[in-house]
Amino acid sequence: MADREFDIIVYGATGYTGRLVAEHFVREYGNKADGPKWAMAGRSMAKLEEVRGEIGAPSSTPLVVADADDPLSLETMCNRTKVVLTTVGPYQLYGDGLVAACVKTGTDYADLCGEPAWMREQIDLHHEAAKKSGARIAFSSGFDSIPFDLGVFMLQQEAVKRHGSPAPRVKGRVRGMQGTFSGGTAASLTATVKAAAKNPSIIKVLNSPFGLTPGFEGPDQPSGMIPRYEDELGKWAAPFIMATINTKNVHRTNFLRDFPYGKDFRYDEMMLTSPGEAGKAAANAVMEMLKNPFGAKPPAPGEGPSKEERENGYYDVLFVGEWPDGKRIHYGVKGRYDPGYGSTSRMLAETGMALLASDAEGGVGTPGSFLGEALVERLRDHAELTFALED
Repeated sequence: MADREFDIIVYGATGYTGRLVAEHFVREYGNKADGPKWAMAGRSMAKLEEVRGEIGAPSSTPLVVADADDPLSLETMCNRTKVVLTTVGPYQLYGDGLVAACVKTGTDYADLCGEPAWMREQIDLHHEAAKKSGARIAFSSGFDSIPFDLGVFMLQQEAVKRHGSPAPRVKGRVRGMQGTFSGGTAASLTATVKAAAKNPSIIKVLNSPFGLTPGFEGPDQPSGMIPRYEDELGKWAAPFIMATINTKNVHRTNFLRDFPYGKDFRYDEMMLTSPGEAGKAAANAVMEMLKNPFGAKPPAPGEGPSKEERENGYYDVLFVGEWPDGKRIHYGVKGRYDPGYGSTSRMLAETGMALLASDAEGGVGTPGSFLGEALVERLRDHAELTFALED
């Protein structure tokens, strides 16, 4: 791929999240001589030109027209670049052609997918072909599931250093988070529900923590779906809305890396509230809210938090590693900005940058399986995430 025209193409650059990804490249790399050769892609040249001007990108920033409904345009785009970053979802509606084009042309790919049934379908269709072509297909390269995938990865690295073995049990606990949903998130969930109604076999993938590890079923996993009091942390824990996708990605990373966490590894995610009866009430309220997370009027595609809301957002996740003999280890991952958009756009962009430097073999995987600590370093340096061992 050395002679390809671009290093990275941001596909969907005129959409809400794609625009934020493009802004990251302007902000971090726009005026650097050693920065990536990148381009903006979408369906409309006029709209691309408009957004390029609005985000302050140099007028020389290349623009590429490509359409999810035109397979030839997707393949042509892929042949021009080393990496495609796509925000064009729901991926189960608009992603098939681009994944196929990347696999065919040996082009690296990263997205923001939180649609596990579609991801499993793509694994079954393309994993072996991607290994042959060298394409690294990295799903879930945003808030779902990078802080969780890499948080567990880094905890286990420290576990081996400190205690000589990986922790067989890890708890992911969201200590704090401020952010809002966009229309894209709502549309993805709606599409998944409709797909499950048409094809009930999807429900098995959705329900299983090992839905993305074909051929491997690990031990029973904690469900994380019932509020519980966490004695060690002194707080109540409630179900966490992203756990269904994050846990699957964590297990896929373990699976693809040949089980560095062990084949008996158990993992769940929950959100901490507070101590006492107030915490219990809050945890129960969260469980009820998850039955209808978007309320009576879900946001429309293209809508999302304001700039002020994105900049005032944050997240703080604690990972607790446990051994049967009572040993424990704590590891924290924190991020500035709204998790789903302000931070996610930075994570997707830096996944692309890390893929450029990676020598991992091809396949359909996760940011953790392909990139590991190399991506952690990029996120520390360019996306204002912190990863740290805690006392």
